[in-house]
Order: sequence, then structure tokens, then C-alpha cells
Amino acid sequence: MKLNQFLILLILGAFSLTSCVSKKKFTSLQSELEKTNAELGKCGVSLNDYMTRLSGCEQELRLAQNNTQNRQTQMDDLKAQLADCKAQRDKQLTQVGDLTVLSQSANANINETLRQLEKKDKYIQLLQAAKTKADSINLALSVNLKSVLKDGIEDQDVEVKVDKTVVFINLSDKMLFQSGSAKITAKADAVLAKIAQIIASRPDVEVLVEGYTDNVPIKTECMEDNWDLSVKRATSVVRALQKGHNVDPNRLIAAGRGEYNTLTSNSTAEGRSTNRRTRIIIMPKLDQFYDLLNPNLANK
Repeated sequence: MKLNQFLILLILGAFSLTSCVSKKKFTSLQSELEKTNAELGKCGVSLNDYMTRLSGCEQELRLAQNNTQNRQTQMDDLKAQLADCKAQRDKQLTQVGDLTVLSQSANANINETLRQLEKKDKYIQLLQAAKTKADSINLALSVNLKSVLKDGIEDQDVEVKVDKTVVFINLSDKMLFQSGSAKITAKADAVLAKIAQIIASRPDVEVLVEGYTDNVPIKTECMEDNWDLSVKRATSVVRALQKGHNVDPNRLIAAGRGEYNTLTSNSTAEGRSTNRRTRIIIMPKLDQFYDLLNPNLANK
């Protein structure tokens, strides 16, 4: 600004002194003006250079500010990612802890299940052993009965079988009783004596006597119907075992089945004869059966 004012004053002074200054002086002033203009041109170039450098610096500043903002954004993103990673890590640690608890619980459950299965397996083995033992005893009992009863008795009148956990003896009606009567014959009493001998040797069993009839109706002064006849025949056998052959009455059970639970059809005389029978069942006492089902007593 000062330089410009100086040039203007110089020019005005030159014009005002043209008439009065010498040619030599004018030439000197003109030379100084050219020198000043040259210096002014240099200053303009420097000024442009400075302006360009200033523009570059401003651009670099803007780039730096943009980079700073970008870096801040990147830092914020990285912080968010870090926080998410920490959250995922904490969640996974929680899941691992839960899985550890579940695994321990599952192992405990599996071990408990295995222990229970082992107990059940032992109990099943005990039951199988008890059943094997019972089957052996029943087989021996059946053999003894057949051996004792074979002498002087026709095969069709007596049948000895083993059915599961019991031994039963089927006695024909014609051998035990007179027709339509509950009175035991002399021959039947001899057979019952042999059966009582086997029962007496086995104090750990009970004896169930079942009476059966055919479907021919009966009604007398002493018999109301076939139910009545079947019960009276069963009680006659029980009474004979107790009083005639000293079997403990606490071990005896009498039951009448009437004309039902037939072995064959009642349409023929032969069929009706088959259905008229008395069955003696030799079986373990009920309390022994319950003991067998008790794992604390099964092995005793």
C-alpha cells in the first residue's frame, strides 16, 4: 500500500517538475521509476507465490482435518467393535459356564441312571435266580408226586403238571366222589394220604383245592346248584387233608369254580367227565412271593 502511494506521488511530482527539472534529472527519475516498477513486479510474483503456498497450506489443513475426522470415525468404529467383541466374549464365557454346569448335571444324572440300572440288573438277576430255584423245586416236587402217586392209580385219573410257579394235581371226579355227591371214596382217601405226605414235607407252601363240575343242573336237599356242589367237594378234600392226614389248616384254601372254567366242551359224556374234576394246587406262600419282589429280602 505504501509502495503504491509512493509511485503515485512520484508520478505527480514528475509531471509537476517536468517543465522545471533538467533533462538529466528527468532521466534519473525515469530510471528510478523503471527500477521501482521492476521491484513491484517482483513483489507481485512473490505475492502470487505466497498466495499459492497459502492455498496449498489451507488445502493440506483441510486434508489433515478430514484425515483427523476419518481417523476419529475409524477409532469410534474400532471402539464399537471392541465393545461388541467383549460382549461376545462375556456371552461365550457365560455359555461355557452354563455348559459346564449342564455337563456336570448330565454326568450326575447319567451316573445316577447307571446306578439305578445296576440295581435293577442285580434285582433282575436275583429274580431270575429265584425263578430258576423255584422251577427246580417245582420240578423236583412234580417228580416226587408222580413217583408217589403212580402205584395203583390209573393215569387218566391223576395228572401232575408244573405251571409257571406252581404244581397242580388234577384228580378225576369218578375217582374222588360218587355221582352228584361230595363224599370222598375210600380210593380217593388213599390218594389224598400220599399227597398229604408230600405237602407235610414242604412247610413253605400253601395248598389250594378247587372243585369243578359239568353243566348238568343239580338241585337236591343238600345241593342248591353246581356252585354249591363244587364248593362242597373242595371243602371235603380240605377237610380230609386236615382231619384225616394232619395237614395244617392254615396252609389250606378251598374254592368252588362251578360249571365254569371248563377244559373241554360239555356237549359229550366224555367232555362232561373231563370237566368234572378237583384240582389241588401247591404254591409258594403269598408272603414269600412278596418277599421275592422286595430287593432288600430277595437275596435272603
